[in-house]
Amino acid sequence: ILAQPVDTVHGQIKFTEQGEVLSFKYGNTETAAYELGMGVSALIKASRGLVTDSAQEKPEYLSIMQQLAQLGEQQYRQLTEQTPGFLDYFYEACPISEIGLMNIGSRPSHRKVGDRSKSSVRAIGWVFAWAQSRHTLPGWYGIGSAIATWISEDPERRQILQKMYFEWPFFRAMVSNTQMSLSKADMDIAAEYADLCIDKQQAQQVLSVIRNEYQQTASQLLQLTGAETLMAENPQLALSLRRRQAYLDPLNHIQLLLLKRYRHGDYSDAETAKWRDPLLRTISAISQGMRNTG
Repeated sequence: ILAQPVDTVHGQIKFTEQGEVLSFKYGNTETAAYELGMGVSALIKASRGLVTDSAQEKPEYLSIMQQLAQLGEQQYRQLTEQTPGFLDYFYEACPISEIGLMNIGSRPSHRKVGDRSKSSVRAIGWVFAWAQSRHTLPGWYGIGSAIATWISEDPERRQILQKMYFEWPFFRAMVSNTQMSLSKADMDIAAEYADLCIDKQQAQQVLSVIRNEYQQTASQLLQLTGAETLMAENPQLALSLRRRQAYLDPLNHIQLLLLKRYRHGDYSDAETAKWRDPLLRTISAISQGMRNTG
């Protein structure tokens, strides 16, 4: 809330929560009071422009952010639109088709039935599928390359980004959210999902590009924040994520087994159908563990 643009919050706000986090945030009085209190206090702080002049965001920071956004978008589009076999990788390494079988949401996973193009996949299905396979790609891809490219023109620019991180709530929130997405990703488990692809060689090439960008982004953010580990500025959330791994990792391996049996097993229709319900339950269970999944 504090990271919203200056003079855009005027004393009121609407909260929209995903279904899988409702019980965690509002399941008991103490937690609900904390969540609502944190939101309301941030709302009051962000609305100070109603009673006093708000500090304006620095034009220099906005210009730098625009440059980083353009560089990051170029890298993202290069992967998703120009990398051979990328869409095959998405449909085969992620359970997007199986997500479409679930009775959730008010809209189907695709805008056009049978259209496998990126523009046909709805945003929630896109993010949800990458989260299931532990890539969490939409939350971080391109940021590392954007920072590295921008800094390469002048090494002293890193100090400017560090100053932005400590002074500008928007940039700090973006860096924090990116670290969370990186922490929820697991490239080793993602590699096992990549093994679901029919063209193994092509899948490994796509995975290699994704893995390299993952390492690049993690490295750049650690240098930016001056921390030794991701999420160091939020140890409570970092601990929560580590504790979930003991439950998430086995669920991913169960899902992988069920995907192989459901997709490629030499079974009759009736036998294949018996793998469908447990497979859909793994999707629900992993989304509960990942929390912000789409």
